[in-house]
Amino acid sequence: MTTLPAAPSALELDRRRYRRRQTGRSVAVAAVSTVAFAVVVWLTIVNTPGWARVQSTFFDPAVAARAWPRVFQGLLTNLTVLVFAALGVLLLSILLATLRTLRGPVFFPLRALAAGYTDLFRGMPLIIVLYLVGFGIPGLGFTAERPPAALLGTVALVLVYSAYVSEVFRAGIEAVHPSQRLAARSLGLSHAQTLRLILLPQAVRKVTPALMNDLVAMQKDVGLISVLGAVDAVRAAQIETAASFNFTPYVLAGLLFVLLALPLIRLTDWYTARIRRREQMGAVV
Repeated sequence: MTTLPAAPSALELDRRRYRRRQTGRSVAVAAVSTVAFAVVVWLTIVNTPGWARVQSTFFDPAVAARAWPRVFQGLLTNLTVLVFAALGVLLLSILLATLRTLRGPVFFPLRALAAGYTDLFRGMPLIIVLYLVGFGIPGLGFTAERPPAALLGTVALVLVYSAYVSEVFRAGIEAVHPSQRLAARSLGLSHAQTLRLILLPQAVRKVTPALMNDLVAMQKDVGLISVLGAVDAVRAAQIETAASFNFTPYVLAGLLFVLLALPLIRLTDWYTARIRRREQMGAVV
């Protein structure tokens, strides 16, 4: 026998109508206040004495149109470096986090090596690592020709960001209750199986928002590979600026980076809010 769901009461219907009215009123007030604020800011900037010069120097549509093909082609280089760097960071950071969570005195050298690695590269500025890798590795003479600048930049990004992301993974692993590890070992799972099947899945779920934020930061720092000579979006904008004596290509490159980051930023916010709602479900807030 199928039981039909109970119809909402008149009081509940009144509450729903009230919430809909409140939501509509809030949206209208937010829209009006945002438009008013934007108009005030725009009028303030436009009426400044130097606006005409700034507009022609930084916001020239003709210069932006001429620079677009080269800057966009450079952005594709940034995307390629980002994809390979993200994969390298993922693999190396999981390895480092695993080494730092090993138990027993016999693994002390590995734990010390992983800790020294994270301390070194978390304390060193990325741009210095780029210079050391970009000019130091070719100087060793491993290859007859100099490796591509984009490849050297990818290596530097992996070295630096692996130190940060490994600590995020380690924090997630240590946040899993010790009873999970003990229960897995009592069932006969080895340390590697416990880490792979029990700890890592729970740890990744806990630290996903932090990992997504690190990816956003790395997407921005990919532009620093231009210091090694790679013709990415930033370097292409520099070339176009030198040719036209106008800074609009830099603004164009910056807007492209922002547009590239916005979907991931919004996805991070949505996922963080989703986790918070799930954790607070049934609680009194």
